[in-house]
Amino acid sequence: MSRTLPLSIIDFATIYPGQNAHEAIATSTRLAQRAEELGFSRVWYAEHHNSPARASSVPSLLIAHIGAQTNTIRLGSGGVMLPNHAPYSIAEQYGTLAEMYPGRIDLGLGRAPGTDAQTVGRALRRPFDASDRFPEDVIELDHYLKGTSQIPGVQAIPGAGTNVPLYILGSSMYGASLAAQLGLPYAFASHFAPDYLGAAVSHYREHFRPSADLAEPHVLAGVNIIAAETEQAAAEKFDQVLAKRAQRHGPRARLMLRFAGVGTGEQAAEYLEKFAVLTQADELLINFEGATPEQARESMDVFAPTWQLG
Repeated sequence: MSRTLPLSIIDFATIYPGQNAHEAIATSTRLAQRAEELGFSRVWYAEHHNSPARASSVPSLLIAHIGAQTNTIRLGSGGVMLPNHAPYSIAEQYGTLAEMYPGRIDLGLGRAPGTDAQTVGRALRRPFDASDRFPEDVIELDHYLKGTSQIPGVQAIPGAGTNVPLYILGSSMYGASLAAQLGLPYAFASHFAPDYLGAAVSHYREHFRPSADLAEPHVLAGVNIIAAETEQAAAEKFDQVLAKRAQRHGPRARLMLRFAGVGTGEQAAEYLEKFAVLTQADELLINFEGATPEQARESMDVFAPTWQLG
């Protein structure tokens, strides 16, 4: 395949050792600015709660801040954990963003809580079965953004008529099935949960129902890139990233990095070409890894010249 496949970036607003949340947000801002210069399609921000290593608890605020300091790159949630929120509130938030940055906002939606049970139940005060309403909540949210609210006399303002594009995010067969049923794009989180990638993508493509929003299936697949000027330097970076993840995830850390392009920029690009064929992806979602923010930035800068971006 050619190296013209659109590439997006997933940014967790990581709080690296020695950093605080303020510094992590500044790092994310610089990353988005550099990604725009290089020609990447979009940057996604993931909702996490009660995580000492993440400054992305409110993706909409990150998007608002970074949108003001960039000009053209698309910005989106990768994703909003919808069971934590009222669909109406999310429609207002992302409708406001769409009015602030027309044509630049995307709304990825996930079913998981993005945190632990204690935080969900006691701090967020969400019922543990809130995820059971995920399909209905996605439909309700979509109606608000289209200006066709299902609740008489209630419109999302801002929001109504913005038609912010929706994406279903997942790492299991559930998300693939729902995205196919609703005729929405599907993003698989294979950059950290690779187990069901092949089965989920195949199911999505086979059962996809065209919708008013999407005539054909559209797959985004997550993949890690750890690049450096030399193969040896990249291998050393990979070992550091693996050790860092192992502190948090134990033996599963290596499995989480199953899909990782490690090496020089050219070697990483060759890996992406093969990965895109394997996953039947229409777009790749890149997690540029590093044990430090400088290493993550280096991975992006070293890789970028090997791909036709922008």
